[in-house]
Amino acid sequence: MEESNQTFVSELILLGLSEYPEAEMLYFVLILVMYLMILTGNSVLIIASIFDSRLHTPMYFFLGNLSFLDICYTSSSVPSTLVSLMSKRRNIFFAGCTVQMFVGFAMGSTECLLLAMMAFDRYVDICNPLRYPIIMSKSMYTLMASVSWFSGGINSIVQTSLAMRLPFCGNNIINHFACEILAVLTLACADISLNSITIGISNIAFLVLPLLVIFFSYLFIIYTILRMNSATGRHKEFSTCSAHLTVVLIFYGTIFFMYAKPKSQDLTGKDKFQTSDKLISLFYGVVTPMLNPLIYSLRNKDVKAAIKYMLKHKSIQ
Repeated sequence: MEESNQTFVSELILLGLSEYPEAEMLYFVLILVMYLMILTGNSVLIIASIFDSRLHTPMYFFLGNLSFLDICYTSSSVPSTLVSLMSKRRNIFFAGCTVQMFVGFAMGSTECLLLAMMAFDRYVDICNPLRYPIIMSKSMYTLMASVSWFSGGINSIVQTSLAMRLPFCGNNIINHFACEILAVLTLACADISLNSITIGISNIAFLVLPLLVIFFSYLFIIYTILRMNSATGRHKEFSTCSAHLTVVLIFYGTIFFMYAKPKSQDLTGKDKFQTSDKLISLFYGVVTPMLNPLIYSLRNKDVKAAIKYMLKHKSIQ
């Protein structure tokens, strides 16, 4: 009875991959290298989009926001993951877990909307080029980005507050790398139907609707491109959109696997299922932010030119 009345815990335990201790050092090196690449690649894109006048367009404004978002998201969880892998210290304070959950959910929600905004930007640019400067004015694309950040933050406040109000009854072990909301909800010893409903609504608002915007935007984009008479023009437009489409496929592929797939009811396969979830979460949280700047810089001549100019200018100085 005394244990069941304990509804608050001061700290939580993140197991990570503790069931595979022999692989922890390998994971530490891999995650550290990828994190340094995330910080470097995304910082370079942000600096280039700010200081190179050729990149002062809506597309690169959204790209700079996406890079800043990736840095914030990974910095909220990766450093603590590295510490736990190196020191075997796996505890995290309740307040720290709350912050980690809030930042992670806010960044994920915001990224969904930003990718939809970028798709709409490409649609207007390709399908309505004459009206593009009017529709995508500076005030408009600044407002679009602001709405994305604000909506993602509000969504995260709602989900985090609903999750952290639940009683945990002394259960403080999270079988995950970080305080991911679905992993935290498994600790609750109370009805989580309200959490399930709000997460379902959140999935529709921040996963399904943005994906529909992306789908229909590219449907019209592809139709417009195929009607072009110039093969060079078609190749140029497809090349412009391919980087964004690649990022969308990677991002939505992993996040739908995490949040939209049915949960297994087979208890005998529980450990294997949870390990696969953790690895997918690691891919979504570290590999995707690392790939974003590589995809955009390698497939975009303007970004490559801006980076070369920055490096050349720095070497001259």
